Order: sequence, then C-alpha cells, then structure tokens
Amino acid sequence: MPFLEKAVGRMAIEAEGRPIVIADYGSSQGKNSLAPIGLAIKSLRARVAPNQPLIVFHIDQPSNDFNSVFQVLSSDPDRYSIDEPYVFPCAIGRSFYENVLPADSVHLGWSSYAAVWLSRIPALIPGHFVPAASTGAVREQFDRQAATDWKTFLSLRASELKPGGRLIVVLPAIADNGQAGFEEIMNQANAAIAELVDEGAITPDERARMVLGTHLRRKEDLLEPFANGQFQGLTVEACELLSLPDTAWLEYQKDGDAEALATKHALFFRAIFVPSLASALDRVRDGDAQALQDFTGRLYEHLKARLMRNPTALDSFIEVLVVAKQADAEQVR
Repeated sequence: MPFLEKAVGRMAIEAEGRPIVIADYGSSQGKNSLAPIGLAIKSLRARVAPNQPLIVFHIDQPSNDFNSVFQVLSSDPDRYSIDEPYVFPCAIGRSFYENVLPADSVHLGWSSYAAVWLSRIPALIPGHFVPAASTGAVREQFDRQAATDWKTFLSLRASELKPGGRLIVVLPAIADNGQAGFEEIMNQANAAIAELVDEGAITPDERARMVLGTHLRRKEDLLEPFANGQFQGLTVEACELLSLPDTAWLEYQKDGDAEALATKHALFFRAIFVPSLASALDRVRDGDAQALQDFTGRLYEHLKARLMRNPTALDSFIEVLVVAKQADAEQVR
C-alpha cells in the first residue's frame, strides 16, 4: 500500500480534468481490490477536484465470477464508491495477456498476485502439480513460459499506460535462498491427492493432469526485461522483496491449537488452488457441479488431517514492482 500511495503521488495527471483511469489487472471476486483501489482514490482526491471523474476497470478472465464482483462493488460496506459519486466502476472479461484497454489510456495500473498465473501450462509435471517441484526439461519449459508471459504482460501494460502513468505489480516471490514458504503445504497437498487416487476417488490419469499454471519469480526474473535500463518505455522505480509472516502460525504458537492452524491453512489452499486442480477431473470438465463439490471436500479433509499431524508455518515472500511510463514534461502537474 505505501508503494501504491507513493506511485499515485508521482503519476502525471492532465490539467484538463478529463476522467482518470485506474486498471485493476486480475480482480478475481473484487473483495481484495477494495482497499488498494480505495487508497488510490483517496490519494488522487488530494490532487484533483472532488468532481473529477475516476473510472475503475476490474479486469479478469471471462470465466471469472463477475456477479460477485458487481455485488461487492454495489453493496460491500467497504466499497470504495461510498461518498464518491464521481467514481465509476466497470469490469472487463478478458485475459490480461491480451489488450484490455486502449493505448495511452490508463493512468494507474494495479495487479496483486494475478500475474503469478501463466497464460498456458507448457507441460505436465511428473509426480507433482506445482512447477517449483519440476526438474530438467519440464522445469525449463515452465521457466521459458514464465519469461515470455512476463514480457507479454509488461508490453501490453506499456501500451495501455499513459505517459506519466504508473503500474504496481505485487507477486508471490522466491527468496534469495530459493525458498518460497509454501513448499510444505504443497507437498502435503500432493500426498493428499495421492491418497484420493488410492481410495479410487480420482483416477491416475486425472491426477497426472493436475498442474497449477503458476510460476514464482525471483527479483532477477522481474528485472530481466529492464536490463538496458528500460523496457518499451517503462522504467523501474522500485523493486523490493518483502516477507509475510504467517499470522495463523503466530496464533498457534500462543494457543497450541493444531486443528485451528490446519483449518486455516487448508482453507487457504482450497480457496486459491483447488479449483485449478479440479479442472483436471473428467466429471468436472463435463459440468458436474457435484463432482467439484465432492473433490473439494475430500481434498480439504485429507489435507487438513495431514496438516494437523505436521504443523508448519507458511511464512512467504512477495515482490513489489513499481514501473513508470516516461512522461512529457508539460503533462506533469
């Protein structure tokens, strides 16, 4: 949030009072966008008139639950449009690996965690479902795909940003020691999925198709396109690795409640990763909602049981990247 607030203070704003455009790249259900977009609006209001229009585009894939997005934007008590009659929320159902807005139209871009997802899954992963567990030629395919997607993402945003605009990207990251903090829960989940195969709940072929199309990047990966000082008119203003302590683990250290810890960690995994894993199931592909519910419930219970037997902290890391598009001197005020 401090990076976002600082970027808003530095971005160029036209004097004519035209609408200011904010793009939320990867909005998901919208709830997690409220605080950052709200801060951006508050910071902008310190620089512009209270009646200057602000347009907010929430962007995600067509399969995203946009009903939830609009419900959040219209009725959540923390919605950013409260007391802001000149703020206009919109939504776009398109992958951010495509053009989603016109060239030179976005003043401020925000993307939190979404760019960790790849545009495509380049290979299956023998014995696991996370790219970090892959090796050899398979790992090389994921590394190449991640590098290509990152340059594509930046190129598209470079086109969409106005001169003087700013883009803030927040991503789960790998620390300098090569650790991400999620290794234990991913390995426990992998073992839980194997248990479902043994029980006959899913088939070996379905298990083999399960891959998370994600890729954790190091700081050097994020900065590689900027090796010559800029990339397609974008320059780096900040790139910082931050650690995120596991609040659930801190509570466990106080109360020793292993079940509460396992429940929180299993719910975290279920919410973020299970839908992608379930897409490998034949019945789910055929639109069987009950099959999705059954798999989700079974995997959650198996994972929770394993986590109760093996309490572990999920301390993780994020990388915050702030980039600017070069502005003409007369545009800045």
